[in-house]
Amino acid sequence: MRILYIDIDSCRPDHLGCYGYHRNTSPHIDAIAREGMLFRQCHTSDAPCLPSRTAMYSGRFGIHTGVVGHGGTAAYPKGEGMRRGFRDCFDQQSLSRQLQDLGYHTAMISPFGQRHAAHWFYAGFNEIHNTGMGGMESAEHVWPVAEKWLTDNVAKDSWFLHLNFWDPHTPYRVPAGYGDPFKDDPLPAWMEQDVEGLLARHNRKTGPHSSLEIGMYHDREEPGFPRHPGKLTDRAQLRRMIDGYDTGVRYTDDHVGRIVAMLKAAGVYEDTVIIISADHGENLGELGIYGEHGTADTATCRIPMIVKWPGGAKGVNSKLHYNVDLAPTLMELLGGKRQELWDGRSFAPAVLRGDADSGRDEIVFSQCAHVCQRSVRWDRWLYMRTYHDGFHLFPQEMLYDVESDPELQHDLAGAHVNVVREGAWRLARWHDAQMQRMAVNSNDVVDPLWSVVHEGGPLHARLRRPGQPDHDQDVRALKDYIERLEKTGRGDGAAELRKRLG
Repeated sequence: MRILYIDIDSCRPDHLGCYGYHRNTSPHIDAIAREGMLFRQCHTSDAPCLPSRTAMYSGRFGIHTGVVGHGGTAAYPKGEGMRRGFRDCFDQQSLSRQLQDLGYHTAMISPFGQRHAAHWFYAGFNEIHNTGMGGMESAEHVWPVAEKWLTDNVAKDSWFLHLNFWDPHTPYRVPAGYGDPFKDDPLPAWMEQDVEGLLARHNRKTGPHSSLEIGMYHDREEPGFPRHPGKLTDRAQLRRMIDGYDTGVRYTDDHVGRIVAMLKAAGVYEDTVIIISADHGENLGELGIYGEHGTADTATCRIPMIVKWPGGAKGVNSKLHYNVDLAPTLMELLGGKRQELWDGRSFAPAVLRGDADSGRDEIVFSQCAHVCQRSVRWDRWLYMRTYHDGFHLFPQEMLYDVESDPELQHDLAGAHVNVVREGAWRLARWHDAQMQRMAVNSNDVVDPLWSVVHEGGPLHARLRRPGQPDHDQDVRALKDYIERLEKTGRGDGAAELRKRLG
């Protein structure tokens, strides 16, 4: 059997046609989805990029691997201490290693391991093709490598290929010559209802990647990325933002179509497993954030999960799932062995038989690269708890009804105190269970979220870097940002930041 895993960085499921999007962003992905099982509520356990992909291949939550951030000690796996043998647990228990043990030739086309200095990401791979641009690739750079690999290997049996596309990731980089496929399409309905009012509210917000600072802490535009605006103050700029993202999805989809054509030409399409997913989604107005995967919410943590399995079921599964569930799922489907350290739960019954009950009733996901947050998703609710707000001035607890308000515009924490208490209880119960597992299976009992806080906060919102000479530059940058807030009519936010940060 052949297994193709298409990993589309920053791909939101709700911007794909098969998930109900009104724009024609993904005709080729939609066709694959019609031939397989679409998982409507799959989430990464740990966001963003490095924690998510580490979790997926290890089958483990970030609280156990130690990888929950983009810098500091939380960007490295926990040491195994005396437990480590000749090989470490990433080599022994990773999904890719299990595939090797089942006789699969494993190959990867991605620059990700070098981009994040994540050398454990390569564990269990026979071939690694680094496309060489550190995540700044567009599909036209990835395609020649993918085309050659498929030409050489497509007709062979027992291979697993991880193919990584980047076009929906900021900055939006689809070549200008591709045109503007969505220039005549309306914006998402929730934006179209009141663009001016929406931007007026969001233009009051503080924090990186707000509507007045798409570039994190500034509104400068980069000439090399004309699809990517610096700020959003009117409909035209908002359209440029949404169109830029959607064009990245469509451009990637075109290349998915090329892959399908090669599989069909070789006569192996029907017998090839195709999995389409992502490391995380993208904030596009949720919580007032644009062009970043910066929070532990459904915009950032919900991901597509489409599995076309030869002879498998076709349909939709609406239960809650994690990306860490993929490893035990593939092992069950292929007759492999579940690993003792894995946190995932197999959804093979949904893939094979369309079992609507295959899944979870509650999940917890985390973010420690832009903010430090953990959130619980159950029933219709999303409870978010903030430990470091990354200058966004989030309250400690937030609550959203994701069925009536999927865009997360209305915090209901004050109106539903009992639901907030239930969310806090669910989160505490989950945390206790993970710490108990850690006490048995880990070399230490440190929650890496608190390591991030201890080291000065998330990498992308760090005030201090102990022992490093750029501390004064960080402080000056923060002062400049506070002054910018005051000059752009957000003096209340500036005052609150001064108060919180002393």
